[in-house]
Amino acid sequence: MTLDPKILGQKLKQARVARGLRQEEVAEKLELVRTTLVAMEQGTRRVTAKELVQLAELYARPLSEWLGEEPAPVPLPPQFRAPSVQSRLTEMELQRAVGELESLARDYLELERINKMPLVRRYPPVYAHEAPGVQPDACGEEVAASERTRLGLGDGPLLDLRSLLEESVGLRIFYYDLPSLVGGLYAYSEDLGGCIAINRRHPAPRATWSLAHEYGHFLSTRYAADVSLMKDEPWGKAAAERFADAFTKNFLMPRTGVNRLLTEAVRSHGKGVTVADVMTLAHQFRVSAEAMFRRLEELKRLPSGTWDKLRQQRFEPEKARAALGLVASEHAEPMLPFRYRVLALWGYDEQETEALTEAQVCHFLRMDRVQARQELDRLRLMTDRPGNDGFEPFGMNPEEVLVPA
Repeated sequence: MTLDPKILGQKLKQARVARGLRQEEVAEKLELVRTTLVAMEQGTRRVTAKELVQLAELYARPLSEWLGEEPAPVPLPPQFRAPSVQSRLTEMELQRAVGELESLARDYLELERINKMPLVRRYPPVYAHEAPGVQPDACGEEVAASERTRLGLGDGPLLDLRSLLEESVGLRIFYYDLPSLVGGLYAYSEDLGGCIAINRRHPAPRATWSLAHEYGHFLSTRYAADVSLMKDEPWGKAAAERFADAFTKNFLMPRTGVNRLLTEAVRSHGKGVTVADVMTLAHQFRVSAEAMFRRLEELKRLPSGTWDKLRQQRFEPEKARAALGLVASEHAEPMLPFRYRVLALWGYDEQETEALTEAQVCHFLRMDRVQARQELDRLRLMTDRPGNDGFEPFGMNPEEVLVPA
């Protein structure tokens, strides 16, 4: 097969940048001078088969991704609203994070192509994040109410925000390690659609908040990439950030739902609002104790400054949760969406010519061979699908009667 060196060079450059590697680093690993790598990426020097295999291993990309004659895809927007100098993030850290998001999203797209099952996009129109005479905070609250109505959510807690946004909207959402300061990333391109990365190192309430925040950016500033930081940086006061913060607060904790459940709790014991009431609400709405205390202060259900006063008194939310029996789920969010993993299974079990090899499945699932085999077995049980080797998972026939009628 003869490859267009310019098209191949563009793809190699994108893969290197997505991996967060400098030309000097790659050239050193390939035992080349930097100018040779530059020529390869510019398409003025052909890449040998050996070098192509080395680059695929170095960039953690399948060879098949580079062998077609189609042009290199347009990369996800590399520029983010948060300046790395202000956020104390290096450009390399940020580039690696968004590179991983693009890599995962493109693999998702490839699995859809192999299975002939494109992701259905149920995107709403882009909402305005500010308007003449209307503050971004008010716009955020209005959009949160509109989205809850559009998605048929009522005013109660959202039990599984990730599944909701993946299945009902059509977003690509991944959980992986991000720099500790980063809560989430958002980017959009026409071929990949809306893509979100959430820091899996963060506690579940923080991750849920970050996910809702990035969804707010998807709804309002869809074509501009975003990075969500843990601390309140100066750039966070921009109109788009104020909108996203207001949207997140009202989408996760709608005033009617919060007021209703709190009133029911207070009526049940007649003591007024207690710490236990607030902690229970935080648990129900999947948010942090601080988020719920501050929300209730804003809704005038608690005196202003209640949270700050409790913290001065060394209030420890985790101990309060334990005392109330509000144990958070220890189940960690998987890196890959369920649909993504199922598509990998179906692509592997497919008997036609384009069935995935075991090595390809390992790449798509980001697992070694043992882990990948175990994951495929679990998925077959969950989807009631037999293996492609003629044996049922774990040596069991799912039709076998265990308890006679």
